[in-house]
Amino acid sequence: MYGASKDWFFAPENPGIKLYNDNGTPITGDISAQIKLWDNGSKDNTTGNPESNPIAMVPNVDASKLMKLSLTYDDAASEFTLSITNTSGGTMNETPFSPGVWAVSNILGGKLLNEMPFYKAGEKSNPEITAIAESGNNASLNTKTKNNTGIITGLSPVLVVVYKGDTNPIYQVGAKDMGIGLKDIAQKGDAAKLKDALTKPGVSVYVLGNAPIAPGAKVSANITTTPGDKIAYVTMFGYSNDWFYANESEVTANTKGDLTAKTALFDNGTGVDQYPGAGNKQALFGGTPAPEDKNISKVGNNYPVPQVSSVLKVTYQ
Repeated sequence: MYGASKDWFFAPENPGIKLYNDNGTPITGDISAQIKLWDNGSKDNTTGNPESNPIAMVPNVDASKLMKLSLTYDDAASEFTLSITNTSGGTMNETPFSPGVWAVSNILGGKLLNEMPFYKAGEKSNPEITAIAESGNNASLNTKTKNNTGIITGLSPVLVVVYKGDTNPIYQVGAKDMGIGLKDIAQKGDAAKLKDALTKPGVSVYVLGNAPIAPGAKVSANITTTPGDKIAYVTMFGYSNDWFYANESEVTANTKGDLTAKTALFDNGTGVDQYPGAGNKQALFGGTPAPEDKNISKVGNNYPVPQVSSVLKVTYQ
């Protein structure tokens, strides 16, 4: 909120603050020119009486002279830091700022998921923005934003192997990647090498799908088994450096129904992690993970990763 007003608020024009140049390099330094001052249209600017006008940019006020925004970038972590400074002191528009709310719009299929997450210029406001613009109360918008944001991911084509024996041929928790192709799935979503390595007499390998599996999409295949067979499966957590979903517990061929509870998210231990969906070393953005040499383990709680059941469903009929 522009505190010394009836219903004004600061925000960048949609779709938001630009973080990267057109050539893909991060934008750093003073980005104050990207901030604007808006009239919420819910109160008369003089009397404070209620009104019902569309959101419009406040004329004749240069928001960049009142609020300084500066970006820094950590290349290793692929993280930006945005610093906001109140520079309105001593100007004709001296004002305090209220607490605010922010969100990062991710990309899916080359498009921003939400190009107008908070407001739409030229349209009537909403209760959450109105609460900030009129009283500086960000609680309702903060709650709404938390409920409607979070980490998403696509999945790679799913590799399924039918085998006999007591050892999962794809991976072992607590051991290093075996070098037979799991790394290619975990880092790039490419199942070709692992399929070739596992294909042998008595072992059947299937790859479900031939393109990334977007949220809401599904893949399936008919699988042939014989008595005593077991099934293992693996797919990349697409918005990661080297994570994969796989069955954590044994799946026998006579197991039917929902296998989601048997599925877990693992860190392959071959690439340094970055924030899911925001890493410059992630294959999603044309990068190659910085190498590391660790044992395969379950993904921990360093990032707010959704529960497995919120990302995928695995069934075998």
